[in-house]
Amino acid sequence: MSNNVYINHTSAYFPNDPVSNDEMEEYLGYINNKPSKSKKIVLRNNGITNRYYALNKERKSTHTNAQMTAEAIKALFSDQPDKIREVQLLACGTSSPDQVMPSHGVMTHGQVPEIGSIEVVSPAGVCCAGMHALKYAYLAIKAGDTKKAVATGSERFSGLLVSDVFEEESQKLIEMEANPYIAFSKEFLRWMLSDGASAFLLSDTPNPEGQSLRIDWIEGVSYANDMNTCMYMGGEKQADGSLKGFMDFTPEEIMNQSIFSVKQDISLLSDNIVPRGGQKIKEIFERKGLTADDIDWFLPHISSNFFRSKIYDMIQEYGGGIPYDKWFINLYTVGNVGAASIYLMINELFNSGKLKKGERILLLVPESARFSYMYAMLTVV
Repeated sequence: MSNNVYINHTSAYFPNDPVSNDEMEEYLGYINNKPSKSKKIVLRNNGITNRYYALNKERKSTHTNAQMTAEAIKALFSDQPDKIREVQLLACGTSSPDQVMPSHGVMTHGQVPEIGSIEVVSPAGVCCAGMHALKYAYLAIKAGDTKKAVATGSERFSGLLVSDVFEEESQKLIEMEANPYIAFSKEFLRWMLSDGASAFLLSDTPNPEGQSLRIDWIEGVSYANDMNTCMYMGGEKQADGSLKGFMDFTPEEIMNQSIFSVKQDISLLSDNIVPRGGQKIKEIFERKGLTADDIDWFLPHISSNFFRSKIYDMIQEYGGGIPYDKWFINLYTVGNVGAASIYLMINELFNSGKLKKGERILLLVPESARFSYMYAMLTVV
């Protein structure tokens, strides 16, 4: 008999003070010593008003990804620090580790020595990496292999966005005005990405007092079988659609071609990111006998407000429609924190006082890297 799995505590950690739209270039720097011409257009489309950077105004790092993740983990046990030694598993998802090796998970573990010697797993990927960490912890508890686990999502993108290492986007301003998808490129990413970390404490028993979130199911799908790469870093897309990795470039090419910049293939993104997500929604709803009326809260991870109406239309087509008053999104105040975004939404909603026993929460996390998606259902208990 499989165990129920509960999220009993959540936390968030942001480095430094929030950065407003007007302050961004004070932290990231000016390209060619000039203010960006596209910044206002991109910000108008993404709707973000604040984000966080693990940087100071001298563009020096203030936190590593592992340090932020460790702070989020410690915050789970702020009231009872000794309880951290009851954790048996640590699963850490990110798309921006501080180094290629060792893994982000073990580097985070090294920042929390008080947790003791435990199993550590570190899923890679992009936005879905945090959900993959959550599913690993969920399955470990469900199978009875573990009683208490911590899952995390975190990102530290800011070091890739400073003017010293950022290649100016070549798209013309008029093209962005005519086609907002053009902005979903390196220039878009520069004005969208944010740093931070969030953590969940999972258990096979709910909180004795207060609320918990029961994880009813977590499902995912990848369309890499018939889709080329869309979002990438550490490589360069070739004319035939293949990806040439950084190890096949010379050091000079890596520098001159901005190989470690985060990039997107706009043509693939615009035609596929929303419809592909709808395919699995339809299949899940039909298989589980769900309708939109069964959903009390909808938490979609969106990289920009530009996609809000498009996801609404997709749910309308494939899932019967979820009205906006059931949506909960904090993109506008924290920015796009990649693998941490869904954690940060859940953390804010869980601690908002808005949830009622029995309510059901649907999660949707799209990842444009090669079109992967994660979905989950939580119930308030």
